Amino acid sequence: MKRLVVGCGYLGLRVAKRWLAAGDTVFALTRSRAKELEAVGISPIVGDITVPESLDNLPTADTVLFAVGMDRSMYSDIRLVYVGGLEHVVERLSNSTGHLIYISSTGVYGDFDGAWIDETAETQPAREGGKACLEAEQLIRQSKFASQSTILRFAGIYGPGRVPTRSLIQSKDWKKLSAAGYLNLIHVDDGAKVVSTVADQTPTGETFVVSDGRPSLRKEYYEFIAKQFGIDEIPWEESIVKPTESRSGSSKRVSNRKLMERFEINLDYPDYQAGLKSALDMS
Repeated sequence: MKRLVVGCGYLGLRVAKRWLAAGDTVFALTRSRAKELEAVGISPIVGDITVPESLDNLPTADTVLFAVGMDRSMYSDIRLVYVGGLEHVVERLSNSTGHLIYISSTGVYGDFDGAWIDETAETQPAREGGKACLEAEQLIRQSKFASQSTILRFAGIYGPGRVPTRSLIQSKDWKKLSAAGYLNLIHVDDGAKVVSTVADQTPTGETFVVSDGRPSLRKEYYEFIAKQFGIDEIPWEESIVKPTESRSGSSKRVSNRKLMERFEINLDYPDYQAGLKSALDMS
């Protein structure tokens, strides 16, 4: 199988390595990491999704994974990257492309005041990232790859080297924490497992939520991390309530039932406690 990864970063690189281990040929678009990717067996393609003319040599692939994150050191306009970049890639992909997988975000849902939601819930993003992801999803649904695509709406990705709010808790910067609401998470290795599993299925143009299915109260999540660093109690009276447009200003519990029932995936880290212990040991 030939695979192309656009956005070979925290999640994308792990997916690429799974494909390499399975004997697949893996290409990856990169601006500046060609030697690093070559060193692990990935065939790099130097280009920038915001520069259309740099994308003329994209290979025909059985699977294309678009897992681009926002590099704020390079770009200031998230829509330019998430929507414009995706449009440039889609325009230049061969008509013979097999399965297009787009990594979206549960940020497209906005705030539901702690209620359970799934793929059928109304999309009402409050933050710019969620708005850009939703527009990118719409672009795919209107493209020539609509029926051979899969949209994966990821909850917060964590794992080695990426533990949300770790630095705030270690530095005891309590005013930047909010105890209100729920967090929805997925360990990066489980996320990579989901992507590689979905990639081998016949695409039907569907959308799936990707999370561990066990939302946590933010307060419990923060206190769990604090205890790992010997902090027995967080002085919540020093924290502040975040506005609705901030990430911690929204609250929802996302169900992963559709994903799990369709693909019967066994998660290595079924809850944040198991995943964080591993991540904090390794990061």
